[in-house]
Amino acid sequence: MSPAPRHRLVLASASPRRLDLLGQIGLTPDAVDPADIDERTGKGETARRAALRLANLKAAAGVARHPDAFVVGADTIVSVGGRKLGKPAERDEAARMLEQLSGRGHAVITGVCVIAPDGRRASRLAEARIRMKHFGKADFARLLDSEEWRGAAGGYRIQGRAGACVVSLTGSYTAVVGLPLYETTCLLAGLGYPIP
Repeated sequence: MSPAPRHRLVLASASPRRLDLLGQIGLTPDAVDPADIDERTGKGETARRAALRLANLKAAAGVARHPDAFVVGADTIVSVGGRKLGKPAERDEAARMLEQLSGRGHAVITGVCVIAPDGRRASRLAEARIRMKHFGKADFARLLDSEEWRGAAGGYRIQGRAGACVVSLTGSYTAVVGLPLYETTCLLAGLGYPIP
């Protein structure tokens, strides 16, 4: 009897946090190949629709380069007061985002999409509600000086210094970090990828 074929896994993301999260559940991608897509969201597009659309686009871009693999794409968007917050490009933009989050609740929505080698596709959303404390001048300085805002939706990383500013969190912690593990394992297993 010949051994079962080995399934390749590709993460279509440059995020080291997503790679770390996969490692937490015993998955090591055969390749990490970030998708080069336009991540801008539409003016009337909700955060939920945008996260799911972008996750699907990232996975599809990965499949174009790795048609023989299971490809995982994900996208995280922070939404506060109906406004979508992406990744700040500079310190001033990060400061403006943190000002919007100070003392308020917001949603963190992560879309994840998995495409199998046979073309089958499945995607899901995971969401968390977070309330931050009111930031004083020292808080702003710590968060901005740490530069953890770079490449982080909403201008913060919950697994970094901003974690000390979280008053409450309801929902998926791993979705806030960038890859909802429950949803990701369900999608992979449902499409036939063996979960260790």
